[in-house]
Amino acid sequence: MSVHSPHTGQHRSRPPDRVSESANGTKPGVSGKGAAALAGDLHAGCARLGLTLQPKQEELLLGYLDLLRKWNAVYNLTAIRTLPRMLVEHIFDSLAVVAPLAARPPAAPSDRAPCVVDIGSGAGLPGIVLAIVWPEAEIHLVEPVGKKAAFLRQCVGALGLSRVAVHALRVQELSLPRPADLVICRAFASLPDFLAAAAPLTGPETLVCAMKGVVPQAEISSLDAQWASPEVVALAVPELTAARHLVLLRRTADHVPRAQAGAAATDAAAVNVTPGAQRARPSRNGA
Repeated sequence: MSVHSPHTGQHRSRPPDRVSESANGTKPGVSGKGAAALAGDLHAGCARLGLTLQPKQEELLLGYLDLLRKWNAVYNLTAIRTLPRMLVEHIFDSLAVVAPLAARPPAAPSDRAPCVVDIGSGAGLPGIVLAIVWPEAEIHLVEPVGKKAAFLRQCVGALGLSRVAVHALRVQELSLPRPADLVICRAFASLPDFLAAAAPLTGPETLVCAMKGVVPQAEISSLDAQWASPEVVALAVPELTAARHLVLLRRTADHVPRAQAGAAATDAAAVNVTPGAQRARPSRNGA
């Protein structure tokens, strides 16, 4: 990959008006006071992460932010309410995985698009962000909560993300025609639970990634024998001092007998953490 409910009769708040560029000629994006500063912060943050995005990609990221802000007022998609903090804790947090993943490209044949699955996508993190950064990838967003899936569909339409599919179901119900090249999650579940959910979508070459805060040593130590020793990459998110790590794994075999579960558990004390491909410089304001 390259960088360039059933009706209950109760009153329910309406979602924001659904607007797309193709519908009325307007472009999705942040407007009004502070828009230029936010755009500048996004560009600077990308530079600190070692990413060079096209102006259109930065515009789409800002458009996604604006959609998230508008829908969040009704659907409570995230506890973060302000655009500057959404930029840091959602956009930069998701962008921080791009360089490490780009350094470990999928084994997909060059004649087809890489297949990426975002399990428990929620408000589209990191799936929507990855779809903007990797427009050539085939992205599957798996989100069983109806209001969140509706938001994801709006994002896909408004932002023109033609290679993104939204699946409003549990990941256990998802069926793909071939194993995914990359399966990723952010704040979805414990590592063992995530891997159990991801396993049916994977093959021997699938890279499985979990975005975590601190290194989940206890979770890593409980993994069974079908998962190779994980690689843990330390991430540095611009303007964020909280710990962020990316746990990367591949399956050692398609099937492992239950009797062998836990036989290859990793010693928590032996987990090696490698630095990310690009370290963000320390925040100027300590945020």
